[in-house]
Amino acid sequence: MKPKSKFSASVFRAHFPLILAETSGVQHTKNSLVYFDNAATTQKPDCVISCYEKYYSSTNANVHRASHALSLKATLAFENARHAVKKFINASSEKEIIWTKGATESINLIASSFGKAQLETGDEIVLLQSEHHANIVPWQLVAKSTGALIKILPLDEQGRADVNALHSVINSKTKIVCCAQLSNVIGKINPIDKVINRAKEVGAITVIDGAQAVVHIDVDVKALDCDFYVFSAHKMFGPTGVGVLYGKKHLLETMQPYQSGGEMIKKVSFNQETTFNELPFKFEAGTPNIAGVVAFEQAISFLNTHRDEAFYQYEQELTAHCYDLLKKVPGVCFIVKGQPDIPVISFTVKGHHNHDIATTLDTMGIALRSGHHCAMPLMEELKLSGCLRVSLAPYNTLQEIDYFIRCLISIVTPKKESHTSDVENINDSAVNETLETIVSSFAKAKGWDERHRIIMLMSKELPRLGVSQRNDQALIEGCESKAWLIASKDSDGLYHFEADSDAKVIRGLFVVILAVFNDKTSEQIQSFNIDEYFKTLGLLRHLSPSRGNGVLAIVERIKEIV
Repeated sequence: MKPKSKFSASVFRAHFPLILAETSGVQHTKNSLVYFDNAATTQKPDCVISCYEKYYSSTNANVHRASHALSLKATLAFENARHAVKKFINASSEKEIIWTKGATESINLIASSFGKAQLETGDEIVLLQSEHHANIVPWQLVAKSTGALIKILPLDEQGRADVNALHSVINSKTKIVCCAQLSNVIGKINPIDKVINRAKEVGAITVIDGAQAVVHIDVDVKALDCDFYVFSAHKMFGPTGVGVLYGKKHLLETMQPYQSGGEMIKKVSFNQETTFNELPFKFEAGTPNIAGVVAFEQAISFLNTHRDEAFYQYEQELTAHCYDLLKKVPGVCFIVKGQPDIPVISFTVKGHHNHDIATTLDTMGIALRSGHHCAMPLMEELKLSGCLRVSLAPYNTLQEIDYFIRCLISIVTPKKESHTSDVENINDSAVNETLETIVSSFAKAKGWDERHRIIMLMSKELPRLGVSQRNDQALIEGCESKAWLIASKDSDGLYHFEADSDAKVIRGLFVVILAVFNDKTSEQIQSFNIDEYFKTLGLLRHLSPSRGNGVLAIVERIKEIV
């Protein structure tokens, strides 16, 4: 067999067309892309993209069901991918590899098909404090329906599962233990060998979330001896909509199907009981994401080709470089002690809202994540409303990190106000500006960075609400930053709104929104086309229904009030 080439960061990077298309080389500017959101999803190499396209142009047919040659070709490619996953995680059999649409569905399958059947009143499910919502909410629903109880395994000061609490939390009542091998926020490798061993001592089943782990460390499910292991293709350079559930064969055989329909049946009759297909097909109802699964095999092959000791060393170099530089930035506070084990680094900056920093970095061409990262219980435990997260991949560079640090320092360093440009020359009474004036201000902006600067300047003109007014009754649901809205109505039926937020960017957007809604009737407010307004201003991105953006929630709240 041809020996694997030693990892090269530049060669690796050259395989990612989106990264190359959006970069101007090592001299990064606001017009290039620095993609630091890899824990959410990784970019895709050219071989995965071309494989996906090639499937539809040369192989497209449904799998397992037809006798023609094209279906056989598709089926072989589909099952070859299953074999590749089996080898990748060292499972005992292809029958232990179930295709899902992601790690989230894999966990839901286990919770529904295994948890609901096995748990009884008084049984306990143990979850790690830092779990992703996908490994919390399914178990909360199962606990509610079965009468089981949820117990929390705490973290140590470094952010890993606290091994000193294993014996007290995992006990004779414990039936299922759920633990991520790596936290998507903390970036530390949990001692899951000790967690699994303790679970075995009390006869509990283990569910390991490997969504963050599989791309950063070698995974051997036989060596781990876990009962279930789940992960997603899109976090390891593969396509979205493809996930894997590994389960020990004897457990999968006892479980009832999660969904029903085609492929998962052996025989269906109106006159006798329906029987189900053998593993793994009894859990794969309907037409699967065939193209995605086939392309996933390419992602595995790609990772196997490049991942060697030098690959891991480069990730460690990225981690140390970013962590060491962040330590020197004024106001940076890491959410837990110690350098992460992988290049996933979470922090806050004193005196600055996470959302403000993230949106400002976006104007500089840097994509990172702010918010609770689908880990609200962890944020609650750490007494944080959210944090910033930098998550790197081996196509990132030390130069990108240096550029990011320079940009971050420029944001957090106090500077004198300047109002010299046409864009910045906004009237001090911006909160009372007419629609025409606001449209005129944004029309002068030449790009997103200038529009963002206008928004941030407008934030200073929004009168702040009193502390007593920023209460739960005025709080708007749907914003990761806190936003408050107070409404009044005069004798002429005109509504007036006062608002505030702990994020500057939201305060600035309040100015833009209230300019069209204040002192209007209910009919005028309901009929106003906010989409067209934001499109005219070049701010349509702020009306995204995503969790990280509360503007749509603000508009909906106003319309709900009137």
